[in-house]
Amino acid sequence: METKALLERVTILGLILLGLNLLGCGVKKPLWERTAGIERPKIALVLGGGAARGFAHVGVIRTLEREKIPIDLIVGTSVGSLVGAIYADQADSFDLEWKAFSLEKEDIFDFSLLRLKTGPVKGDRLERFVQEHVSAKEIEDLKIPFIAVAVDLNTGEEVVLDKGSVAKAVRASCSIPGVFEPLRYQERLLVDGGVLGSIAPEVARQRGADVVITVDIGRSVVNYDTDNVINITLQAINIMSNRITQYKQRESDILIQPDVGEVTVMDFSRKKECMLAGIAATESKIDEIKRVISEW
Repeated sequence: METKALLERVTILGLILLGLNLLGCGVKKPLWERTAGIERPKIALVLGGGAARGFAHVGVIRTLEREKIPIDLIVGTSVGSLVGAIYADQADSFDLEWKAFSLEKEDIFDFSLLRLKTGPVKGDRLERFVQEHVSAKEIEDLKIPFIAVAVDLNTGEEVVLDKGSVAKAVRASCSIPGVFEPLRYQERLLVDGGVLGSIAPEVARQRGADVVITVDIGRSVVNYDTDNVINITLQAINIMSNRITQYKQRESDILIQPDVGEVTVMDFSRKKECMLAGIAATESKIDEIKRVISEW
């Protein structure tokens, strides 16, 4: 009888434990490990402008993916829109790394003396690069919701591109005034979103993001490579947008600033260095990111 009673108690205890396990016993997995969309904040990744420094974004994304931090929205300005679009297409950091490292300066800057009136770079090569490396042709078809930020050159308004051609949106967001020919698109004349600051966390907030992770790759304005009109224009815009960027940082929950200040915006020879800087900067923020998500 005692043996039978013991077996019954063990069986009952086992059933209770099983039931508690199925119910979760009130103990939840970390938010970033739960099923997407269930009791989890909407997380936005905001990628800033900075031309060649944009390779740091690859390291940031690689680290977030490794740590299983979900990304529900990507907002990109200038080169941030290019990197963001490539990642939003497949949501695969290895695919992003391979495609990003195939990018050379010549894939972006198609110079021509025939267009000096509006800008020596037309942007066709950049558009073609996006068309060849992003399988989704329309923003609505990307795996991760995506927004490219541009500016209306005539009105000064911030323009949010969240529908239509991926390639056109990226081209518009990267059209540095004075360097690129402005893009006539969606009944507007569009230029680089960096004119209103190299990051746009406020756009992520407007689109309902609960947690905003911002990557600022333009914090250093020191640049002695100013020996031609292109570099002078790039440097002038960098200086002008820097103060705006500092103000916009306040809209972020997490600010990641890869140490790429010594890399000039036209230096495509230091891709790996930038990527490693992105990895290091993100690793230093992982605990903070997880804490912010958990406390939401």
